[in-house]
Amino acid sequence: MAVRHVLVPGTPKQIWDVLSDPEAYASWVPGTHDTKAAQGDWPDQGAALRYLVRIGPWDLRGRTVVRISEPPSRLELEAFAGPLGSARIAIRIIEWGEEHSVVVVDEHPLRGVGAKLHTAPADALLHLRHRQMLARLAATVDERTEAQP
Repeated sequence: MAVRHVLVPGTPKQIWDVLSDPEAYASWVPGTHDTKAAQGDWPDQGAALRYLVRIGPWDLRGRTVVRISEPPSRLELEAFAGPLGSARIAIRIIEWGEEHSVVVVDEHPLRGVGAKLHTAPADALLHLRHRQMLARLAATVDERTEAQP
């Protein structure tokens, strides 16, 4: 299982504001482009986004569905990647003092080929992706915080 955490300068509410903005999804999820609402009101349970994922020279259509939404501390998603299957992505936000939060991402393949062929090297790649994803999330939160009067 790929679990990673980072200390983010921002309150749980500030982080949740980024996670709950469907327009911001591509700013913090690596490889994601052209995000569009597919159903429901993001990030309510059952809501979904559609997007394009670019991996090197390949484009893949993806869809992410909210499975659990507990503002401002817990968001669990199922990301569908066509023939590769789906993955569970659990995000926890833990208040850490007055101005910081610890964000924990736990991701693992859930269905399809990705789940059947899951290996330690695949987890290592997820850790690299999470490092980038959490850095981008922190940067997006920071940009929004600085932009507020």
